Amino acid sequence: MGTLRKQNLKLPILMTPFVALTIAGSDSGGGAGIQADLRTFAFHKVHGTSALTCVTAQNTLGVARVDALPPESVAAQMEAVVSDIGVQAAKTGMLLNQEIIATVAKQIQTLRISNLVVDPVMVSRTGAQLIDDDAIATLRTALIPLAIVLTPNRYEAEMLANMEIQTLEEMQIAAQKIHQLGAKAVLVKGGGMTGNLCGVDVWWDGQTLQILEMETINTKNTHGTGCTLSAAIAANLALGKDAFTATCLAKEYVTTALKYSLAIGKGQGPVGHFFPLLEPQG
Repeated sequence: MGTLRKQNLKLPILMTPFVALTIAGSDSGGGAGIQADLRTFAFHKVHGTSALTCVTAQNTLGVARVDALPPESVAAQMEAVVSDIGVQAAKTGMLLNQEIIATVAKQIQTLRISNLVVDPVMVSRTGAQLIDDDAIATLRTALIPLAIVLTPNRYEAEMLANMEIQTLEEMQIAAQKIHQLGAKAVLVKGGGMTGNLCGVDVWWDGQTLQILEMETINTKNTHGTGCTLSAAIAANLALGKDAFTATCLAKEYVTTALKYSLAIGKGQGPVGHFFPLLEPQG
């Protein structure tokens, strides 16, 4: 009969990572929304927490259904995370309606959440309006003034600046006009621009006007780039980077993730958030 031998138990290695919060919708296809945000946080070795605003039924071909959560539920999720765990940075994505936007803005102030990145998610990269005019008005007046970095795409910038954007000069003018809404810094994204301006972004923080340009990656699988960029900025802010450095590092991350984009589904696949773990096929 065998005898039991006492095992030497090793104590666990206790880690205390920086923490970021995403306040956004769920993408059942896993390419955007909180799924993209949490993967991005993990890549940056930041613990990801979440407050879900809506649930979507979607895949690489499009969105079939959207169900909003009650604003009280969104507020409770934010309270639960911040009161116990605490966060060093946060980002907002799809907030869907006026009530949720107002609730999120109030909670950010009540819970004293700093280092906020606002991805306005008002208009798609193809120009389709995603939220109604009342929600946009509340976003402008209640949420945008709380942002450390605001990341509108071309069409969102046109709406916020109340102007048409077709040239680099117009992107720069728009960034300066949008800055007057109260965000500490504005990054007008050029993903929706054409020709040589595609992918060229403009940064304005009230003092420095910068043109940010990275390598262009020719891929159709770009789903979730906006979510990923804003999440990467938030992750770098949580790590203690200044806003401009955080934004530059985030752009580098998204560019590499595009280089390793995922050819999944029958439509537009997502970027490769976890590219160091991927092995090229074929």
